[in-house]
Amino acid sequence: MAGRIIGVDIGTSLTKAVVFDDAGVSIVDACAPSEVHHLPGGRVEQDLEQVIGTVATVVREVTARLDEPVAALALTGQGDGLWLRDAEGRPVRPALSWLDGRANSLVAKWQAEGVAREIYRRTGSGVFPGCHAPLLSYLDKHEPESLDRAAVAGYCVDAVVQRLTGEITVDVSDASLPFLDPVTRQYDEGAIEACGLGHRRGLLVEPAPGRSVFRLNRTGAELLGLPVGLPVTAGPFDLPASAIGAGVREPGDGILTAGTTLACQVLTRDVTWDREGEPAGMFLATPAEADYLRAMPAMVGTAGIDWICGLLGIGVEQIGGLLAESTPGAGRVRALPFLSASGERAPFVDASARAQFAGLSLESTRADLVRALCESIAYAARHCFEAAGLSGTLYACGGGVRSAEWTQIFADVLGRPIVIPGDPGVGARGAVLTAAESLGQPFDVELWAANSRTVRVRPENADVYQQGYREYTESLESARALWRL
Repeated sequence: MAGRIIGVDIGTSLTKAVVFDDAGVSIVDACAPSEVHHLPGGRVEQDLEQVIGTVATVVREVTARLDEPVAALALTGQGDGLWLRDAEGRPVRPALSWLDGRANSLVAKWQAEGVAREIYRRTGSGVFPGCHAPLLSYLDKHEPESLDRAAVAGYCVDAVVQRLTGEITVDVSDASLPFLDPVTRQYDEGAIEACGLGHRRGLLVEPAPGRSVFRLNRTGAELLGLPVGLPVTAGPFDLPASAIGAGVREPGDGILTAGTTLACQVLTRDVTWDREGEPAGMFLATPAEADYLRAMPAMVGTAGIDWICGLLGIGVEQIGGLLAESTPGAGRVRALPFLSASGERAPFVDASARAQFAGLSLESTRADLVRALCESIAYAARHCFEAAGLSGTLYACGGGVRSAEWTQIFADVLGRPIVIPGDPGVGARGAVLTAAESLGQPFDVELWAANSRTVRVRPENADVYQQGYREYTESLESARALWRL
């Protein structure tokens, strides 16, 4: 196939388009910000039209700078949330973000009444406030007219696909949480009924077969400035796309995404789970039918770093220097990093989870505070990977790994080397690799994976972080008891 595939990653706050050469190195890229509206009551919403506008902006920009024809468009983007639209793809209300916390109390109620555990027994997925089930249930009670007007209860990527191609579809990765049976890759009707949503079943689109290909219609072609009929692929969403783009290929391999949230994923071909265990995490279906990612996407991440920067009146670029000023163990300052207004979703679910700092004294410095928070997020990653079953090579991506000091903390706390892909656009890479395979366009997997570096463990810090992790888990256990009061 002649021409290049444009990869588009539609993130929560930024949409990025990237074109790669035959070795998997980006040659053209463009980005455009998306608006995220934080409203009273923990509500977080986005405007579908504005998001689609960012897609048009970045695609047109890279196309104008590309010296070769465009062969296809490969989409990925944020998952979860609730993107309601009518049969023509028009939004019936602003999209509810995966960050949304309006259903916090409903999730707590489902946990107390056993609804969350019933869903987990059936699907292996925990529910959290920003996923489909509680958001649909909340609107069904408080805003039923929006559901009445909707034809589709979908996600960000398939909302964009509908506008560009006219197709009403959903990738199986997006559909994975919380209703999909990972064994059959079909919705579990009992899980839907357990949420009281049987009467809204028609809003859920059946997952498309893996590696499905769509085509730009006239509306999409005019929007993007590309030819009618251009192939379009849609998925997987950004978490599994990043795993594919980073090089996760063998069972037991994992990827740490240090972004707004901390996504920890491990590749597996075993879809059995302890049905009586902690109802958290999820099985994310990938384009390969035998492969799943056991995902523990924690709500902690770089958003916490932004918070402490604002609190201390410093810039993000100062974080590395402050980490270097404080020694491993942060001068005995300890933290729990749960700063999200919607609590935590992995490796446990608790909408009331909140952050704390302990061990402060008059001798504590702002460097100690920063390091304690960064170390606590690394401890959260270790907690997630222990739950997900990490045993192989660990890859990492996201804005957090741009900090050499913080990446070193992750490696030391996790006790294993971390492979960092040379190109930061791993979500778009994964989407492009999926599109190339779907279209029969050959590529060299090993060559694409070769552009990387490895962060080694510093063994001299092992004892400090082993003790730190023990204290972290003990503090977390005590805090969870208090959150229930």
